[in-house]
Amino acid sequence: MAVTRPLYLGPRLKRLRRELGLTQQAMADDLEISPSYVALLERNQRPVTAELLLRLARSYQLDMADLATDEGADYARRVGDILRDPIFADIDLPPLEVADLAGSFPGVTEALLRLYGAWTREQAALADRADSGGEGPDPVAEARRFVASRRNWFPSLDARGETLATTIAEAGGGAAWLGKVHAVRVRSLPREVLMGSLRRFDRHNQQLLLDDTLSAPSRAFQIALQIAYIECRAELGAMVREAGLASKTAETLVRRALAGYVAAAILMPYERFARAVEERRYDIEALARQFGTSFEQTAHRLTTLNKPGSERVPFFFIRVDPAGNVSKRLDGAGFPFAAHGGGCPLWSIHGVFRRPGEVTTQWLELPDGQRFFSIARTVHTGGGGYARPRVERAVALACAAEHAPKLIYAQGLDPRRVEATPIGITCRLCHRPDCPARAVPPIGREIVGDDYRRTEAPFGFGEG
Repeated sequence: MAVTRPLYLGPRLKRLRRELGLTQQAMADDLEISPSYVALLERNQRPVTAELLLRLARSYQLDMADLATDEGADYARRVGDILRDPIFADIDLPPLEVADLAGSFPGVTEALLRLYGAWTREQAALADRADSGGEGPDPVAEARRFVASRRNWFPSLDARGETLATTIAEAGGGAAWLGKVHAVRVRSLPREVLMGSLRRFDRHNQQLLLDDTLSAPSRAFQIALQIAYIECRAELGAMVREAGLASKTAETLVRRALAGYVAAAILMPYERFARAVEERRYDIEALARQFGTSFEQTAHRLTTLNKPGSERVPFFFIRVDPAGNVSKRLDGAGFPFAAHGGGCPLWSIHGVFRRPGEVTTQWLELPDGQRFFSIARTVHTGGGGYARPRVERAVALACAAEHAPKLIYAQGLDPRRVEATPIGITCRLCHRPDCPARAVPPIGREIVGDDYRRTEAPFGFGEG
């Protein structure tokens, strides 16, 4: 015969009462119990009975399943995971105390989890600097920080792109617009003639020369990029100077990123694109077909929709090669990712190379309990002809789990109930003890030798 555990909902009941603006007396009247009994329930000194659970659901139009969920057990598990970190090694933390904290003080528990998450992200940043050698400023990292500091949103460039998009459409397209406005002729030539260039602007002859094997989205983007360089040169230069970057290389990378931003705004004007995003529920492939862009261009544009009053789901974007090297990264969702030292192999972005062109979705959970939803797919550049080299990469978008139901990929799913893959930022900063994909032990943990037993996890290590 199964034994049913008593259900204690004290903190949640107290939160509910406050959210509804009720006194203990008012709630007691609604539930037909005494105010002192409400007080005992809120202090977890009495369990919630099945009959009382039904009264709560009826009185306040609540979902029984939500009410009966044991939040304390989940909090206790998450806190237990982070307490394995060596920084807590000298503190005696019995499981019963952890369970009491999680069950009785969910607010304090959530604060502890968030603080640990922030500390972990800081450790990741330190590890990035250490792994990159720490020899002077890293121009790639500096350029990424510049974009991230503005949440990858540049309102003046979006406005310019939207204005240009209107006049370009009236002229019949980018190539026609260049001819009418700047007397620039667009020509497609074999790669051999262009000596390996995808795009080259011949200022002397007023010609924009493009590789004739470019796909339609790539051709449109290269034309839009040249328009950005011609039309927004002064504005791009001013923004780069104001950024106060430490090296010419960083300035070049930022100028290139800003010009690409304008090109994307020309091809996918903000307001029209934002409306389409809502109508198509963030279906990246459908949006790409609608705007004549590639999967990667469309995914990248989704990270820029941060206009006040017209914001959409904030995304983290990353592009990696089969070896795990990161060639592009944009953070609009607070996703803690280590740029150096390898990411988590359990994240599906590293496995999509086995299924080229197929969209793969995944729920992710970090050690501090933060949950994210990921959309990953392979993309490629090059090719276009026999024996032409083709470079395969993978891109992923990730958003906070609570936003996922807005996406077509997670429609109808409850982020709180789905099973998530436990991942870490990087093995060095992940203290999960039983990960079979671990490459190295976490910082500060001693490997425990065992000549008589072998587990799935490649390392056994002490609790600190």
